[in-house]
Amino acid sequence: MNTLRICVLLSLFLFVLGPVRGSTNTWIASWAASPQSGSPNPREALLNIDNQTVRERVRISMGGSQIQLRFSNEFGSSPLVIGSATVAIPTNASSVEQESIRSVTFEGHKSVTIPAGAPVLSDPITFPVIFGAEISVSIYFPKRLTTPTLHAFAFKHAVISQHGDFTHAEKIDAATTSTASISVTAVFVPAQASERLVVAFGDSITDGDGSTVDADKNWPSDLIRRAASTSKTSALAVVNEGIVGNRLLRDGDIFGISALARFDRDALVPAGVTHIVLLEGLNDICFPGAKMDGQYLADPAETRSAQDITDAYRQLISRAHARGVKVIGATITPCEGVEIPGYYSEAKEETRQTVNKWIRTSGAFDGIIDFDAVVRDPKHPSQLLPKFTSKDHLHPNDEGYKAMAASIDLNLFK
Repeated sequence: MNTLRICVLLSLFLFVLGPVRGSTNTWIASWAASPQSGSPNPREALLNIDNQTVRERVRISMGGSQIQLRFSNEFGSSPLVIGSATVAIPTNASSVEQESIRSVTFEGHKSVTIPAGAPVLSDPITFPVIFGAEISVSIYFPKRLTTPTLHAFAFKHAVISQHGDFTHAEKIDAATTSTASISVTAVFVPAQASERLVVAFGDSITDGDGSTVDADKNWPSDLIRRAASTSKTSALAVVNEGIVGNRLLRDGDIFGISALARFDRDALVPAGVTHIVLLEGLNDICFPGAKMDGQYLADPAETRSAQDITDAYRQLISRAHARGVKVIGATITPCEGVEIPGYYSEAKEETRQTVNKWIRTSGAFDGIIDFDAVVRDPKHPSQLLPKFTSKDHLHPNDEGYKAMAASIDLNLFK
């Protein structure tokens, strides 16, 4: 009998006993994903939900005797109806262990209507989980969704059912699948006094673009595994608040609202946050004049200087320090050879180097992680090391992300 199955049996015992003795009203985020708007895309199955169930998975970084879920309608233009929801232990993307299924309630009700622009928290669920456990969340949407709140690049397969409520089904026969996620934006567990929370805040290189789908091989996930194997940091939770294509200074359709706009919600509000790792700015430098599918990622006139980038960093640092949260600055990784026309230029590379010098020497951050030094090619520093690059020469591969996590001094999070 595996450890997760034992946890399920324990949950049944605790359910009979009632509320967990010694439970606390203080919670800490154990998993998170930044909410985004669902921009029109006929190929995205989650933008065409109508009387269907979505089953998706999350992998938590900190265990506990209970969990609590955060659902979001923050980008919705109309109320969002959740007909029912469950949590369970997955066996694969579409199936769960039948005996592990637990209903999710909201003020004691199985359904909830979330106002446009709002999130909602579930009731605490007696569902003991251990570090690194994967949880399956099944959500039934009885009405057609017009403007759902997504996380566009979850890099995990979600399963969308035929019509109907399959939240309590052992297996969902998929009508279609997606590698985005919908509605669920955080999982909390009861907090202990010694625990700390690191928010990984950034763009696609934090979100995990270039890593293996369904494998949790981004650098924040690798940091979770590394921290858990070190007794001094076993009480360290890590959540990933990266968004593919995100910029410090400008909103961008599927690329999310700017870092300056989302920083409080995604970096400062997560329950229990003590540290933020900030890795962002590459897209501000490289998007202007770059074209994808014949369209500019950003107008060439939006060229950003190193000063623009570092001023944004200072603003984020000040806002974090006002909350007593430390900010660890991460250097921007190289991108020469990227397949997007206009993304790289020598002038943009000079700006990146200037920004990285400032990160290393300004003293503005509470600590430094030199990701650039880890993944760059010593013989060609404007490129990723070949063994660490994915096919696009912009994002690291699984090994590159693992090396990034391995380079982090865990003493930064004391």
